Amino acid sequence: MVGLVPLIACEIVETETLKRLPDFAQRMEWFIQNRSDLVRHISMCEVSPDDAHRHRLLALPRRERLERVLRYVLDESEFLSAYGIRSVSKVHQDRPYVLQAGGQEYRVDYVPGESNTGLFGGNSNWRGPIWFPLNYLLIEALERYHHFYGDSLRVECPVGSGRMLNLSEVARELQGRLARIFLPDANGRRPCHGDDPRYATDPHWRDLVLFNEYFHGDSGRGVGASHQTGWTALVTRSIEDLAHARAAAAPAAPSPKTTRGASRGSRRRVARS
Repeated sequence: MVGLVPLIACEIVETETLKRLPDFAQRMEWFIQNRSDLVRHISMCEVSPDDAHRHRLLALPRRERLERVLRYVLDESEFLSAYGIRSVSKVHQDRPYVLQAGGQEYRVDYVPGESNTGLFGGNSNWRGPIWFPLNYLLIEALERYHHFYGDSLRVECPVGSGRMLNLSEVARELQGRLARIFLPDANGRRPCHGDDPRYATDPHWRDLVLFNEYFHGDSGRGVGASHQTGWTALVTRSIEDLAHARAAAAPAAPSPKTTRGASRGSRRRVARS
């Protein structure tokens, strides 16, 4: 996940904002004109040359690098889990990173649940599980990138599916996977509760939802502290956005009013539709 953090460093600067900050705009233009050796590695672009709608994207990855990185992020054999973005690629499950130094072996494996080392205090793990803070920041960054690139930038999601999405749609896809952690299936089981049957069948337990610290990279089971309502409560933003998107996509309900002269049967069919 450390390698994905640079994607988050992006911002859209609108024309109106630049007009209110003339000193900043002047320094930015100087930087663009005089430090081409640095500018070529980052995004400092304009959408259009006219004054009607000009804004710049300030971001670390240029478009081609963004597309390359997203090919790994959105690959289900790498970072993309059924429940969000993993903190380490699943590739390292079979191909761990191994370093020999000072006569000792150091390794980074894909560990989707509880940590197999005491490096993180015993109950935390950043080598595979899904963490809400970085998933949330990545979703916000994708929304900003879409504000700049619009439908001109589409990526395959998931990789290998043949489904091409713009980056706003990718953000909604990730939100749906995060929300799935907490949503019950047909048997009342929520992935966050793992295999504990009480939360699925016991009427005293089934409506109690735990906000764990992080989540298993493959199953979505809650891991770590079980009352981490600080950052895990960010899932409410995902659920709200998904609800708004679903409502916007739903067809408008037909009016129950009928025109004069309609038959009784046709009025009844209109009212029931």
